[in-house]
Amino acid sequence: MSQQILKTTANGKEMLSNPRLMSVQRTLNVVMNQNVSLSCHSDSGFPPVKYTLFKHNQKVSALNRPDLTPALFNLTINSASDVGEYKCKAENRMSSGGKYSNSLNFTLIEPISKPVLSSPTSQAKKGQNVTLSCLSENGSLPITYIFFKGKGNISPPVRMHKREAAVILLHISSSSDFGTYKCRAENSFRNSTKYSNSFNFTLAEERNHSQPLIISLGLILLLFVIGFALAIPFFAIPSYKAKKIKSTRSSTGLTSPANAEDSENDIIYTEIEPVKPEEGYVNFSVIKREDGKGEKLKLESWNI
Repeated sequence: MSQQILKTTANGKEMLSNPRLMSVQRTLNVVMNQNVSLSCHSDSGFPPVKYTLFKHNQKVSALNRPDLTPALFNLTINSASDVGEYKCKAENRMSSGGKYSNSLNFTLIEPISKPVLSSPTSQAKKGQNVTLSCLSENGSLPITYIFFKGKGNISPPVRMHKREAAVILLHISSSSDFGTYKCRAENSFRNSTKYSNSFNFTLAEERNHSQPLIISLGLILLLFVIGFALAIPFFAIPSYKAKKIKSTRSSTGLTSPANAEDSENDIIYTEIEPVKPEEGYVNFSVIKREDGKGEKLKLESWNI
């Protein structure tokens, strides 16, 4: 047993020093369901010494040591609450209220999930700027990301302290930039390095800007031709029927010289009924007014 420096009271009795709390594993990073050991030890004091372990000021367990050897507390990390603040207290017959140690906090780490590599677009043109994003949905922070093209890295490590994607900007300058990209993610969890899916950019086709204009002009011309063809019957048929009526009147003698004398003082009105599309003739009547009186004559239908 190594020689220890003793502190004495005014009465010459040994004083109990403040204990030290430390992890036997020499690391405070833990994973779920891991077994850990905490050591609580006072360098000086009059044995026996009682050591008590606390978590969030709640008593966990207590051990009595007949000498000044450390007290070992074995724990299992079963949930996130088990990584909270730990302290220990040392006390003997000479101490009043005991002495407390430093506080200790574990950090719960989780293995990362396979990262996802993505981009807002999968097509690009030469001279275009594009972005790549890499994200692991699970795993304790911080997470470090590295981007690759082929087997060579194309970015320095990007360390993320928040659950956010690491993003890099790329400039597509040549056909070689349309290669296979990947990213790698890792955290403090041992042997937890994960690689992402592969991602490839494809060359976007150059579109001919005159082609939509030609198509639009062709459609306008086609609509114009169809409209013109539909309008022909509305203009040609009434004109044709008017000519037929005029020739029919001449052939019936309504305006012949023999009747011209009788009709000098008469006013003749002609009523023409609208042509129905399904009929092939037009109906008309002649009204002859004489001395303010009129007589309406219904003529036969004339086929046109």
